[in-house]
Amino acid sequence: MASNCLFCKIAAGEIPSTTVYSDDDLYAFRDIKAAAPQHILLIPRKHIESVSHLEEVDATVMGRLMVTARRIAEQEGFAEDGFRCVINTGTDGGQTVGHLHLHLLAGRHLTWPPG
Repeated sequence: MASNCLFCKIAAGEIPSTTVYSDDDLYAFRDIKAAAPQHILLIPRKHIESVSHLEEVDATVMGRLMVTARRIAEQEGFAEDGFRCVINTGTDGGQTVGHLHLHLLAGRHLTWPPG
């Protein structure tokens, strides 16, 4: 856990959130600034700043991130109608929190870019 990381603190339960999914490696919660009717953030518990900071050892958790996104979409009832997975990387890529996170977005008439 990075001591000043907002998402590390959320995953550790130090900052309240609405949990959607949780296991030893991943944590998912509802975005308080939703950019779509369904907007869930899925993060690795391990602090990884961004996609640019991934290493080979992170391949398994990244695969689980994608599989878990599908499972959450099924659990929440929007998998059949479709959804979007977005990972912003770096300032120019629109990343606003320095902890890798996947935006799971769903709902009618999603526009691009989200938000």
